[in-house]
Amino acid sequence: MTKKQKIKLAAAGGAILVLIASGLAVTRKLLSKNELTSTVYQVRKETYENCIEIAGTVSAAEEQTLQALGDGTVLGVYVQKGERVKKGDLIIQLDATEQEYNLAKLDYDMASTKITGSKKEYELQEKQRLSLLRKIEDRKVTATFDGIIADLDVSAGDSLEAKDSVGTLVNIDYLTAEVEIAETDVSKLKPGQKVSFSFPAYSGTTVEGYVVSWPAIGEVTSRGATVVKAKIRIDEFPEEILPNYSFTGKIQITEPVENIVVEKYAVAYENHKAYVETAGGKRIDVKVQPYGKTFVKVLEGLSGGEILKAQSKAEVSGMNRMRPGAVPGMPSGSRKGGAGGPPPGGF
Repeated sequence: MTKKQKIKLAAAGGAILVLIASGLAVTRKLLSKNELTSTVYQVRKETYENCIEIAGTVSAAEEQTLQALGDGTVLGVYVQKGERVKKGDLIIQLDATEQEYNLAKLDYDMASTKITGSKKEYELQEKQRLSLLRKIEDRKVTATFDGIIADLDVSAGDSLEAKDSVGTLVNIDYLTAEVEIAETDVSKLKPGQKVSFSFPAYSGTTVEGYVVSWPAIGEVTSRGATVVKAKIRIDEFPEEILPNYSFTGKIQITEPVENIVVEKYAVAYENHKAYVETAGGKRIDVKVQPYGKTFVKVLEGLSGGEILKAQSKAEVSGMNRMRPGAVPGMPSGSRKGGAGGPPPGGF
């Protein structure tokens, strides 16, 4: 093959490579265009909640453990489980024969001392009498508040030892709970803030309560976290919810805000003004602002539910870094008729 023939062959090969490269470039442009026109995004509503999540168990407003303060035999049980009682009502009476005898004997001695004894001796006997009266009262178990006998397991004739627990009295006019609040969230708390409770034992709607108070000092948990234990309260609740039931909930810092959002790739710009195009080809001018990394919040122009055409390609992880202000998939500086970057200075 002559040198001239080799040159012609090389030139022909180069031309073929140029044609192939041009064809690939055209194909890529067509595929990119088809991909863009077939991609749509739906405008949706999203509720933003500024809240503190909590969990725990509820307790009765008041709770009294029914127990004897001394050893003795039960003479009488005057209430039943589930019965309502008033503050001061007698619930259980223990045998007080010994204490009553000691009191009667002391009264006899005091009568003699008052006549023949010294004033100092009589004063000591008066103090002893107060002690005996207290011991007689300790033979009784009485209600310390108005409430309901939640549990009672004792009968007349039973022998009890000091501090034996035989039942529980509760006041369930309202429920309370203590919840751990992270130290970073304590500054957000205010008395009266609304709290929403969800109970696994109750399949109805959420139950509402409110923040009551929190201490002026934090605690360090076994996990090493610093928390403050806030007290919350529920005044109205369904009868299915009982003390010691577990819950999850939210302390509402501010009222929920409903936002209209859409992927930023559905928004284009012309003369520094944002617009979108519906799947039906209708152009709508909008006002938007950034909302996270890949979304925008629609301030004007859309109400939610609209289907919009893509105006630019979505970013791909690992893609080449573009100049600030440019939109992936669009020529640098593109504005009119396409989805260029946001206006100078941001939204």
